[in-house]
Amino acid sequence: MTAQSRLVLTEEIHAELWEHLFPGDGKEAAAILICTRSPGPVLKLLSKKLILVPYEECKVRTSDAITWPGEYLELAIDEALPQSLSIILVHSHPGGLFEFSWVDDQSDESTMVSLVQGVEAIHGSAIMVPGGAMRARIYQPDRPVENIAMVTVPGTDVRFWSHDLAEQQLGMAFTSEMTATLSKLTAAVIGVSGTGSIVAEQLARLGFGKLLLVDNDQVEAKNLNRILNSTVADATAGRPKVEVLADAVERMRGYRIAHPINASVFDRETVLAVADADVIFCCVDSQQGRLICDLMSSAFLTPLFDVGVTIPTKLSRSGARKIHDVQGRIDYVRPGGPTLRDRKIYTPESLYAEELLNSDPEAHRDQVNRGYITGVQEEAPSVITLNMRAASACVNEFIARTFPFREEDNGLYAQTHFTLSGCLEDFASETSFKKSSNLLLATGDEEPLLGLPPLGD
Repeated sequence: MTAQSRLVLTEEIHAELWEHLFPGDGKEAAAILICTRSPGPVLKLLSKKLILVPYEECKVRTSDAITWPGEYLELAIDEALPQSLSIILVHSHPGGLFEFSWVDDQSDESTMVSLVQGVEAIHGSAIMVPGGAMRARIYQPDRPVENIAMVTVPGTDVRFWSHDLAEQQLGMAFTSEMTATLSKLTAAVIGVSGTGSIVAEQLARLGFGKLLLVDNDQVEAKNLNRILNSTVADATAGRPKVEVLADAVERMRGYRIAHPINASVFDRETVLAVADADVIFCCVDSQQGRLICDLMSSAFLTPLFDVGVTIPTKLSRSGARKIHDVQGRIDYVRPGGPTLRDRKIYTPESLYAEELLNSDPEAHRDQVNRGYITGVQEEAPSVITLNMRAASACVNEFIARTFPFREEDNGLYAQTHFTLSGCLEDFASETSFKKSSNLLLATGDEEPLLGLPPLGD
């Protein structure tokens, strides 16, 4: 088995595949996935296109056997050849057998030779059982067949199937079984300061097998009041935040769980590392950081949880500034659904404003004074209680998606807002946002990475 290898399907492709493979007649059916590849070091195949094999064109269709015309294999080769994409042959097991049969083995041995000759890439096969669970394997020249470690569908519910376990065996929320399942997953935490350090702490204690900690900043005295595990000694030494958090995780969980990446998320090597993650937690306070996380979610088919807090102020009648509200927001972005940009979490205007702040602080201050950009500067905000509330809500949203426990459908909770001043929570469904065309979806290792020339090879 290839360590941590993944086959990832969007919710739309998985739903269409499921519907086709189980038409209700109890017979096997077939389809073909065309997949890109994630650019990270771990093998991660990303579903890009689905080719359905019509039932009526299959010479044999029974409850435990199927044969279908070679022209559909030729069609897949034509589709995959220009970019050397991977081809995954999929068929159903109506009887529920969650393993490859000897008939599957024989069929693959002959078919994979044709695929490798047609397209120089990693190819494979997969099966699906009636509940939608899948397992997959890959074939490479001069190497034995290898199981894909996990098939994942980052949809409204984040579904995944280990190569030897169907979904129902992966555990219930808040149990030791959940912890065991999380030990197989990799999470990326982008930004490990106020909310990010709290998210990282929770993920480590929940039992994630690997944590990628991304931040290019150092600990300072002014942020000791809100970064977990940071000390005066860390601030005095100017230690990188990621190293402080990684050391804390090592003391907590042991060696090689946390992997500190002391670099900007807008860096090619950082993007390559995050490409391997099973889930991204975006805990940044920059517009560009959210943009990059949003793009990685789309390009690498990675579920994204974004958290933000704000304390808007207003002027009283006497002219004194006072707190207007204390707010938090959690967004869940499934690949193929409305992005953070679709939800206007960042906009071209906010990206411009941030760039102006970095390049011309005087002009930025002028815009603030004129009302074009609102904000109050505060060097050491004492917001750890607010950060704790938001970070916990963010991680609980992940648990709710991956080990569903809500009374209502998770699709109703694409975005959550809470206000502490009003003691209220509000929710927005995916349908609340207008989804734009997403040309970056499942582009994987296509250059330039994320469609951004500065990240090109």
